Amino acid sequence: MIKIDALPAFTDNYIWLLQDTKQRRCAVVDPGDAAPVEAWLASNSEWQLTDILITHHHFDHVGGIERLKAATGARVLGPANESIPGRDLGLNDGDHVDVLGLSFSVMAVPGHTLGHLAYLQADQHWLFCGDTLFAGGCGRLFEGTAEQMHTSLSRLAALPEQTQVYCTHEYTLSNLRFASAVEPENAAISQRLQQVTQWRENAQISLPSSIGLERATNPFLRSTQPAVRDRIAEREGHGDQNSVRVFAALRAWKDTF
Repeated sequence: MIKIDALPAFTDNYIWLLQDTKQRRCAVVDPGDAAPVEAWLASNSEWQLTDILITHHHFDHVGGIERLKAATGARVLGPANESIPGRDLGLNDGDHVDVLGLSFSVMAVPGHTLGHLAYLQADQHWLFCGDTLFAGGCGRLFEGTAEQMHTSLSRLAALPEQTQVYCTHEYTLSNLRFASAVEPENAAISQRLQQVTQWRENAQISLPSSIGLERATNPFLRSTQPAVRDRIAEREGHGDQNSVRVFAALRAWKDTF
């Protein structure tokens, strides 16, 4: 039995904590800060941190690695094509890794960074996607192109609808406000915005999401939808837009929203 909890970090990060409740082993995803993990381990002294999974090289995802590795000896897994502190195993698209007795498929999802990875546990329908796909949104294009990110998101959107989306930031509310501006007539977006607003007022986490919910409410997965294309055509002043150009226009709009 694997349990997943979120350890809050910084102002809006989540470090995902996977717990093997039988063996008292655990793993973390993207520990940008060691302190929340150290605090959990101190309160659960019989547990062993065995693995640290990294999606990409940004400091708010890797900053805690070296301290945690020094204290626990945990194995560090991360992108082969990025500089990851303390990395023991460099991973590429199509690789499979065993973590807490479960096999995770490695997916290359460039765009936010060039070497960005996602980890999929297909049997449990878990997706740890870092800053590529957010609940209601997607990451900024810091290193990759709009075409790369669109391809990456399309790949994630093709996963089964019940796939649980464990991204790394609590950006859902602001993302849904943007989604509502893109598709004001989308009832699913309006309903989700109302729900997440209530959750956040009660200091409740908005994650995980699901691929099915993202397909229905995330504009960055909806660049082929007529309502989204029409909205971008209205803003851009012409309707000659393929899906990559629609995505690029959405991302540019969100950057200044």
